[in-house]
Amino acid sequence: MAGNDILDFNPELLAAAAQNKAWPFEEAKKIVARYAKTGFPETILFETGYGPSGLPHIGTFGEVARTTMVRHAFRILTGDKVKTRLLVFSDDMDGMRKIPDNVPDRAFLEPYLHKPLTSVPNPFGGDYESFGHHNNAMLRRFLDTFGFDYEFASATDYYREGRFDAVLLRAAERFDDIMAVMLPTLGEERQATYSPFLPISPKTGRVLYVPMKHVDARAGTVTFDDEDGAETTLPVTGGAVKLQWKPDFGMRWAALNVDFEMFGKDHQTNAVIYDRICEILGGRAPEHFVYELFLDETGQKISKSKGNGLTIDEWLTYAPTESLALYMFQKPRVAKKLYFDVIPRAVDEYYQFLSAYPKQDWKNRLGNPVWHIHSGNPPAIDLPVPFALLLNLVSVSNAQNKDVLWGFISRYAPGATPQTHPELDRLTGYAIRYFDDFVKPSKVYRAPDEVERDALAKLSQALGDLPEGAGGEAIQNAALNVARAIERYQDHAKKSPEGGPGVSVAFFQMIYQVLIGQERGPRFGSFAALYGVAETRELIGKALEGRLAA
Repeated sequence: MAGNDILDFNPELLAAAAQNKAWPFEEAKKIVARYAKTGFPETILFETGYGPSGLPHIGTFGEVARTTMVRHAFRILTGDKVKTRLLVFSDDMDGMRKIPDNVPDRAFLEPYLHKPLTSVPNPFGGDYESFGHHNNAMLRRFLDTFGFDYEFASATDYYREGRFDAVLLRAAERFDDIMAVMLPTLGEERQATYSPFLPISPKTGRVLYVPMKHVDARAGTVTFDDEDGAETTLPVTGGAVKLQWKPDFGMRWAALNVDFEMFGKDHQTNAVIYDRICEILGGRAPEHFVYELFLDETGQKISKSKGNGLTIDEWLTYAPTESLALYMFQKPRVAKKLYFDVIPRAVDEYYQFLSAYPKQDWKNRLGNPVWHIHSGNPPAIDLPVPFALLLNLVSVSNAQNKDVLWGFISRYAPGATPQTHPELDRLTGYAIRYFDDFVKPSKVYRAPDEVERDALAKLSQALGDLPEGAGGEAIQNAALNVARAIERYQDHAKKSPEGGPGVSVAFFQMIYQVLIGQERGPRFGSFAALYGVAETRELIGKALEGRLAA
């Protein structure tokens, strides 16, 4: 996904971009309008935030992927005449408020509760100096595999190196204004002890949630009681304190002149607070985009600390990276479940969009997800076999290696080899892994009843009557002709080409339940053409002999 690479422009593309309604263009147009009266600054800053309290999850990646899409759309709208940057900011100076569930030894971390994440030892071992550094590295490693163009920023570094000092001194000067924004949002008990400044105890190293006894704007210091009760004064500069997370959002925007940041719906009610504090501190609030949250298979919000939902590495074990980027592009304002069952569909949809792209005009190309996923340069890929079909081929062939699958594929698509179709070869590996881990354990064959046995016998006979080399369409029509004559599978709400009843989906559900041990499958004609007519008839024979459901 693109950064500051050189883009190609043409008049048709630019005209289509100006009118395009795809959400990345709509967000980019907000940034263009932001500077309509004043002209653009030297650089437009896009930012994403990350809380490294646990290992990064797919939602974290989604923010970077989606922001990159908006950044690319902005570059197109402006003819790439304005510099852009993407800053991935880690709030790694935040105190570890609870121990994540998915660490090797939770007891090991207990003594370090409430210390900044970059002061907590790394429970995973290795060369990383802290838990925060480890989690930051995991995030960067993954983003780098996607080729994102970004700059990584650590809150710990920015605070300690003084990059926020000027705005932190302003926060001390405007302490009362910040409190006036924050206090009405808090309960009575919290109001009594709240402070936007969180000092780092010089004695324990913990992040302290304590009231301020005095804020000296002229000296740039805060005074409070440390954990042992001793009155302590610290400068607000140099990393001696940090800000509570809501004021920290606004402070960061003001200090860095952020132009665009997206965040999850759980931040939506706080956006007005972030904006107001940014303005109090002398900044201009960035343009926002609020996306819906990702849910696990039970409908719960995915969480870094819980480790529920899919991890980044898990998705990439079973599917190409582009399928994940597609999942991020589609309907970002709609809550989506993020678990293993969504993967096959995302894979096939990606290649469907890719196949459609060359035949589209510029208006439709710019609305095609692959244009945004590949920053305007989608690859040309020929994929003669969809992923769902590969999964079913693995299922019936019991393939444990790619060579078995390629035997079927080469017959189905003459001339296709792993060398001529490397993308398909890559998918065969994903299909075998996905089948072994998720499909095979849940396969349940059932024996056919008498009506089904008769239907399958007639289907086998119809397949046998087809001419050699019959394609998927001929096989599908033969199957439909068999079903139309069987009362159970007639659908009177549909019409056959001859004017009689159509075919119920129950017919094909029966085929997959009996022959493959699954509830659903791809189009039967395509499956049988790939697997082979003779092999499909042999499979039907096994079912009729009771050898599949045994």
